Amino acid sequence: QVQLVESGGGLVQPGESLRLSCAVSSIITSIYDMGWYRQAPGKQRELVATITSTSNTDYRDSVKGRFTISRDNAKNTVYLQMNSLKPEDTAVYYCNARNARLGREYWGQGTQVTVSS
Repeated sequence: QVQLVESGGGLVQPGESLRLSCAVSSIITSIYDMGWYRQAPGKQRELVATITSTSNTDYRDSVKGRFTISRDNAKNTVYLQMNSLKPEDTAVYYCNARNARLGREYWGQGTQVTVSS
């Protein structure tokens, strides 16, 4: 059974940092494009950052320069380093694995990030 387990969320003050981790089991993450999404209360889920199987990265404009996505295929883990956090970053953050060629996509259960003074 494929599992994506996020961790590292929490409550921080504006300007602080968090690192999210997504541990993946039962698939070979190296052949999957990985992504982080987030969903704030009352809003649609939105894409935050992606890293392809060849480690190309992309970010939504509002997090460019503050967030960094990375992957460790040996550990089957994807990370999201979040610096200079803002209250508007508050959301549940979800990990996603996608392989378009295989037609497969998986989601984690999410981890809460709250940025508040």
